[in-house]
Amino acid sequence: MTAELQHTGDVVEAELLPADAAGAGAVETYDSATAAVLAALDQGAEEHLADARPKKTRTSYARDWELWTEFHRWLAGQTGHMLPLTAVTKGTLVAFVVWLDEMKTAAPATIDRRITGVTVTARRHGTEVPKQATKAAREALKPMKLDPVRIARGRGKAIAATPAHLKAMNTAPAARPQPEVGRRRGTQELPELARLRDRALATLAFGIAGRSEEVSSLDTEGITQVAEGLEVHVPSVKGRPPRDVAVAYGENPDTCPVRCWLAWKEAAALTAGPAFLPVDQKGRPGTQRLGPDGCRLAITRAAERAGLDVKLTGHSARRGLVSTGRKRGKRAEKLRKQGGWAANSPVFWEYVDEGERWEDTATEGIGL
Repeated sequence: MTAELQHTGDVVEAELLPADAAGAGAVETYDSATAAVLAALDQGAEEHLADARPKKTRTSYARDWELWTEFHRWLAGQTGHMLPLTAVTKGTLVAFVVWLDEMKTAAPATIDRRITGVTVTARRHGTEVPKQATKAAREALKPMKLDPVRIARGRGKAIAATPAHLKAMNTAPAARPQPEVGRRRGTQELPELARLRDRALATLAFGIAGRSEEVSSLDTEGITQVAEGLEVHVPSVKGRPPRDVAVAYGENPDTCPVRCWLAWKEAAALTAGPAFLPVDQKGRPGTQRLGPDGCRLAITRAAERAGLDVKLTGHSARRGLVSTGRKRGKRAEKLRKQGGWAANSPVFWEYVDEGERWEDTATEGIGL
C-alpha cells in the first residue's frame, strides 16, 4: 500500500498510510514483569487520587460503597447467591438504581451521585467498570429525574436569598425561643460575637456568590479593604479555579457586607488566618476554621431566628446574588465571574432566567 505523505510539523497528512505505519498505534504487549510494575503504578495512582479528594467526598464515597454492600446482601437474598462486590456490571448497576429508588426512596440526584461513588470506589479496588454499565444505569435514571414525586424526595432547589431576607436576619433579636424541656420553656441569648459573625458571613457569602466551602476557606489576609469596598480572594475549592472579586459598600448598614465584615473582624481581633471562626455559648471565638457545614448552619439558623417563612441554606446566598442582580440590571457576565461559574453552566443560566422572569414578560403591553 502506498500513498503520498505530506509532513506538517508533527502532523502527517495522508489519505492512506504506508503498510509499515498502519500498526504504529497498536497496543504493545508487555512481558509479565513489566505488566506487573505498570499495574502496581496504576493502582498507586488510583490511591493517590483517592487520598487527594476532599474529606467530605471521601466520606460520601464510603457511604455509597456501604449501600452497594447492603444492596448485594439484599440481592443475595433474592437470588440465593452472593456476588462479589467488584461485580459492577450493566445488570448489577441498573438493579442498584432500581433498589435505591424503590427500597430506599432516594432522590434521583442522590442516586446519580451514588452511581459515581460506586464506580470510583470499584475502580480503586482494581475493577474495570464497563462504560456501558454506567451508561445503562443513567438511562434507567432518566425517567426518574422527570418524576415530580421522586424529585420531591430530595431537599429541592435552594431558596434564593434576598436583601430583605438578609436585613431581617441581621436585625433579628439576639434572644431566641428554646424548645420545651419537660414543662420548662426558656430563651437563649445569642452571644454578640456570634451575631456579628453571622451577619458578616451571610452578607459576604451573598456578595461573592460563594459556596459554603468557599466561604469556609476564606482567609482574613485575603480580604482587603479599599476605598470602594472589599477585594476578596476566593481560594480554589474542589479543583475549581480561584478568583478575585470586588464587593462594594452596600446602601443599608444592616446588609452591607463591607461594614458587617469590618465589625466582625474588629470584634474577633482577626489579623490573619481563617476569616470565620466558631463561637461558643459564652461568646468566645475558637481557633479552628469554621467548616462548610458550620457556614451553612449559620445562615439557616439566622433565618430561623428571624422567623422567615422560607428555609435558607448555604446555597441561598449564591443563588440570590444572581437573581437579585439581574432584577437590578446587572450584566449576566459580571454576575457569572463573581460566582465563578463556567460560561456554559446550566445552573447559572437558570438563575439568570429566574432574575429576568418579570422583565418584558410575554403578556406585558400586548393589550390585555
